[in-house]
Amino acid sequence: MTPGEPLIRWDWIASHLDEFAFRLGEHVELTVIAVGVGFLIAFALSLLILRVPRAEGPITWITGTLYTIPSLALFALLIPYTGLTILTAEIGLVGYTLLILIHNIVRGIRGVPADVREAAVGMGYAPREILVRVELPLALAVIIAGVRVATVTTIGLVTVTALIGQGGFGYLILTGMQRGFFTTEMIAGAVLSVALAVVADALLVMLQRRLTPWTNAA
Repeated sequence: MTPGEPLIRWDWIASHLDEFAFRLGEHVELTVIAVGVGFLIAFALSLLILRVPRAEGPITWITGTLYTIPSLALFALLIPYTGLTILTAEIGLVGYTLLILIHNIVRGIRGVPADVREAAVGMGYAPREILVRVELPLALAVIIAGVRVATVTTIGLVTVTALIGQGGFGYLILTGMQRGFFTTEMIAGAVLSVALAVVADALLVMLQRRLTPWTNAA
Protein backbone atom coordinates (compact mmCIF):
# COMPACT_ATOMS: atom_id res chain seq x y z
CA MET A 1 0.00 0.00 0.00
CA THR A 2 1.55 3.28 -1.12
CA PRO A 3 1.35 6.41 1.07
CA GLY A 4 -1.80 8.40 0.43
CA GLU A 5 -3.59 5.54 -1.29
CA PRO A 6 -7.11 4.90 0.04
CA LEU A 7 -7.82 1.67 1.89
CA ILE A 8 -10.28 0.63 -0.83
CA ARG A 9 -10.16 1.80 -4.43
CA TRP A 10 -13.72 1.52 -5.64
CA ASP A 11 -12.71 2.17 -9.25
CA TRP A 12 -10.53 -0.96 -9.10
CA ILE A 13 -13.41 -2.93 -7.61
CA ALA A 14 -15.75 -1.83 -10.40
CA SER A 15 -13.26 -2.74 -13.11
CA HIS A 16 -12.66 -6.27 -11.78
CA LEU A 17 -16.22 -7.60 -11.42
CA ASP A 18 -15.56 -10.23 -14.09
CA GLU A 19 -12.61 -11.58 -12.13
CA PHE A 20 -14.69 -11.67 -8.95
CA ALA A 21 -17.29 -13.77 -10.78
CA PHE A 22 -14.57 -16.13 -12.05
CA ARG A 23 -13.05 -16.52 -8.59
CA LEU A 24 -16.53 -17.13 -7.16
CA GLY A 25 -16.97 -20.02 -9.57
CA GLU A 26 -13.60 -21.45 -8.54
CA HIS A 27 -14.38 -21.11 -4.85
CA VAL A 28 -17.82 -22.70 -5.16
CA GLU A 29 -16.47 -25.56 -7.30
CA LEU A 30 -13.73 -26.43 -4.82
CA THR A 31 -16.18 -26.25 -1.91
CA VAL A 32 -18.95 -28.30 -3.52
CA ILE A 33 -16.57 -31.06 -4.62
CA ALA A 34 -14.93 -31.24 -1.19
CA VAL A 35 -18.17 -31.32 0.81
CA GLY A 36 -19.90 -33.65 -1.66
CA VAL A 37 -17.10 -36.20 -1.80
CA GLY A 38 -16.50 -35.82 1.92
CA PHE A 39 -20.16 -36.51 2.65
CA LEU A 40 -20.18 -39.70 0.56
CA ILE A 41 -17.06 -41.02 2.31
CA ALA A 42 -18.32 -39.93 5.74
CA PHE A 43 -21.72 -41.55 5.15
CA ALA A 44 -20.12 -44.88 4.23
CA LEU A 45 -17.81 -44.74 7.26
CA SER A 46 -20.72 -43.77 9.52
CA LEU A 47 -22.73 -46.81 8.40
CA LEU A 48 -19.68 -48.95 9.13
CA ILE A 49 -19.45 -47.48 12.63
CA LEU A 50 -23.15 -48.12 13.24
CA ARG A 51 -22.85 -51.74 12.08
CA VAL A 52 -19.44 -52.41 13.65
CA PRO A 53 -19.14 -50.17 16.76
CA ARG A 54 -15.53 -51.23 17.39
CA ALA A 55 -14.58 -49.47 14.14
CA GLU A 56 -15.50 -46.10 15.65
CA GLY A 57 -12.24 -45.72 17.56
CA PRO A 58 -9.85 -46.24 14.61
CA ILE A 59 -11.99 -44.19 12.22
CA THR A 60 -12.28 -41.31 14.68
CA TRP A 61 -8.54 -41.42 15.33
CA ILE A 62 -7.65 -41.31 11.63
CA THR A 63 -10.11 -38.55 10.72
CA GLY A 64 -9.18 -36.62 13.87
CA THR A 65 -5.51 -36.81 12.92
CA LEU A 66 -6.28 -35.51 9.43
CA TYR A 67 -8.27 -32.65 10.95
CA THR A 68 -5.38 -31.56 13.16
CA ILE A 69 -2.73 -31.45 10.39
CA PRO A 70 -2.11 -27.81 9.36
CA SER A 71 -3.36 -27.24 5.83
CA LEU A 72 -0.04 -25.93 4.51
CA ALA A 73 1.81 -28.93 5.94
CA LEU A 74 -0.70 -31.32 4.37
CA PHE A 75 -0.42 -29.67 0.96
CA ALA A 76 3.39 -29.79 1.23
CA LEU A 77 3.21 -33.54 1.85
CA LEU A 78 0.89 -34.08 -1.13
CA ILE A 79 2.60 -31.88 -3.74
CA PRO A 80 5.47 -34.32 -4.49
CA TYR A 81 2.86 -36.94 -5.45
CA THR A 82 -0.06 -34.99 -6.92
CA GLY A 83 1.57 -31.69 -7.90
CA LEU A 84 0.06 -28.21 -7.85
CA THR A 85 -3.33 -29.51 -8.95
CA ILE A 86 -6.95 -29.41 -7.94
CA LEU A 87 -6.50 -33.02 -6.76
CA THR A 88 -4.01 -31.86 -4.14
CA ALA A 89 -6.43 -29.20 -2.96
CA GLU A 90 -9.38 -31.58 -2.84
CA ILE A 91 -7.56 -34.34 -0.96
CA GLY A 92 -6.79 -31.87 1.78
CA LEU A 93 -10.22 -30.24 1.78
CA VAL A 94 -12.07 -33.58 1.82
CA GLY A 95 -9.92 -34.79 4.68
CA TYR A 96 -10.93 -31.83 6.83
CA THR A 97 -14.66 -32.50 6.35
CA LEU A 98 -14.67 -36.14 7.47
CA LEU A 99 -14.47 -35.76 11.25
CA ILE A 100 -17.25 -33.17 11.32
CA LEU A 101 -19.58 -35.09 9.02
CA ILE A 102 -19.03 -38.51 10.60
CA HIS A 103 -19.68 -37.10 14.07
CA ASN A 104 -23.02 -35.59 13.05
CA ILE A 105 -24.22 -38.49 10.90
CA VAL A 106 -23.52 -41.03 13.65
CA ARG A 107 -24.93 -38.78 16.40
CA GLY A 108 -28.06 -38.07 14.36
CA ILE A 109 -28.86 -41.70 13.62
CA ARG A 110 -28.03 -42.87 17.14
CA GLY A 111 -30.31 -40.15 18.46
CA VAL A 112 -33.40 -41.75 16.93
CA PRO A 113 -35.54 -43.04 19.84
CA ALA A 114 -35.41 -46.80 20.37
CA ASP A 115 -39.22 -47.06 20.51
CA VAL A 116 -39.42 -45.58 17.02
CA ARG A 117 -37.11 -48.31 15.72
CA GLU A 118 -39.11 -50.96 17.54
CA ALA A 119 -42.32 -49.66 15.98
CA ALA A 120 -40.72 -49.84 12.53
CA VAL A 121 -39.61 -53.42 13.16
CA GLY A 122 -43.13 -54.26 14.31
CA MET A 123 -44.48 -52.88 11.03
CA GLY A 124 -42.25 -55.31 9.15
CA TYR A 125 -39.56 -52.89 7.94
CA ALA A 126 -36.25 -54.42 6.91
CA PRO A 127 -33.05 -52.88 8.34
CA ARG A 128 -32.40 -50.94 5.13
CA GLU A 129 -35.96 -49.62 5.11
CA ILE A 130 -35.60 -48.52 8.74
CA LEU A 131 -32.46 -46.60 7.82
CA VAL A 132 -33.92 -44.90 4.75
CA ARG A 133 -37.52 -44.33 5.84
CA VAL A 134 -37.16 -43.80 9.59
CA GLU A 135 -33.65 -43.08 10.87
CA LEU A 136 -32.32 -40.76 8.15
CA PRO A 137 -35.40 -38.50 8.04
CA LEU A 138 -35.36 -38.11 11.84
CA ALA A 139 -31.58 -37.55 11.86
CA LEU A 140 -31.68 -35.09 8.96
CA ALA A 141 -31.59 -31.92 11.08
CA VAL A 142 -28.42 -33.05 12.88
CA ILE A 143 -26.82 -34.24 9.64
CA ILE A 144 -27.48 -30.95 7.85
CA ALA A 145 -26.07 -29.10 10.86
CA GLY A 146 -22.85 -31.02 10.27
CA VAL A 147 -22.93 -30.18 6.57
CA ARG A 148 -23.28 -26.51 7.49
CA VAL A 149 -20.19 -26.59 9.70
CA ALA A 150 -18.22 -28.55 7.08
CA THR A 151 -19.27 -26.15 4.32
CA VAL A 152 -18.35 -22.97 6.18
CA THR A 153 -15.05 -24.51 7.31
CA THR A 154 -14.24 -25.59 3.76
CA ILE A 155 -15.00 -22.16 2.34
CA GLY A 156 -12.43 -20.74 4.73
CA LEU A 157 -9.84 -23.41 3.92
CA VAL A 158 -10.28 -22.97 0.17
CA THR A 159 -8.59 -19.56 0.45
CA VAL A 160 -5.40 -21.32 1.58
CA THR A 161 -5.29 -23.41 -1.60
CA ALA A 162 -4.32 -20.23 -3.47
CA LEU A 163 -0.78 -21.06 -2.39
CA ILE A 164 -0.86 -24.10 -4.70
CA GLY A 165 -2.48 -22.32 -7.63
CA GLN A 166 -6.15 -22.85 -6.75
CA GLY A 167 -7.89 -20.79 -4.11
CA GLY A 168 -10.88 -18.91 -5.51
CA PHE A 169 -11.13 -15.71 -3.50
CA GLY A 170 -7.90 -16.66 -1.77
CA TYR A 171 -6.15 -15.84 -5.04
CA LEU A 172 -7.17 -12.20 -4.57
CA ILE A 173 -5.71 -12.12 -1.08
CA LEU A 174 -2.47 -13.72 -2.24
CA THR A 175 -1.97 -11.47 -5.27
CA GLY A 176 -2.85 -8.43 -3.17
CA MET A 177 -0.04 -9.33 -0.79
CA GLN A 178 2.36 -9.92 -3.68
CA ARG A 179 1.56 -6.47 -5.08
CA GLY A 180 3.02 -4.71 -2.07
CA PHE A 181 -0.01 -5.28 0.18
CA PHE A 182 -2.60 -3.84 -2.18
CA THR A 183 -5.33 -3.58 0.44
CA THR A 184 -8.22 -3.19 -2.02
CA GLU A 185 -7.63 -6.62 -3.53
CA MET A 186 -6.89 -8.24 -0.17
CA ILE A 187 -10.02 -6.84 1.46
CA ALA A 188 -12.12 -7.81 -1.57
CA GLY A 189 -10.92 -11.41 -1.31
CA ALA A 190 -11.53 -11.58 2.43
CA VAL A 191 -14.97 -9.92 2.35
CA LEU A 192 -16.15 -12.04 -0.57
CA SER A 193 -15.00 -15.23 1.20
CA VAL A 194 -16.94 -14.29 4.33
CA ALA A 195 -19.98 -13.30 2.27
CA LEU A 196 -19.92 -16.65 0.47
CA ALA A 197 -19.78 -18.50 3.79
CA VAL A 198 -22.75 -16.51 5.14
CA VAL A 199 -24.82 -17.09 2.00
CA ALA A 200 -23.99 -20.80 1.87
CA ASP A 201 -24.94 -21.25 5.53
CA ALA A 202 -28.22 -19.37 5.00
CA LEU A 203 -29.08 -21.57 2.01
CA LEU A 204 -28.41 -24.72 4.03
CA VAL A 205 -30.60 -23.41 6.86
CA MET A 206 -33.41 -22.87 4.34
CA LEU A 207 -32.86 -26.40 2.98
CA GLN A 208 -32.99 -27.84 6.49
CA ARG A 209 -36.24 -26.05 7.27
CA ARG A 210 -37.77 -27.24 4.03
CA LEU A 211 -36.73 -30.88 4.53
CA THR A 212 -37.54 -31.00 8.25
CA PRO A 213 -40.70 -28.92 8.73
CA TRP A 214 -41.45 -30.64 12.04
CA THR A 215 -38.38 -28.99 13.59
CA ASN A 216 -39.80 -25.56 12.64
CA ALA A 217 -42.96 -26.31 14.56
CA ALA A 218 -40.90 -27.33 17.57
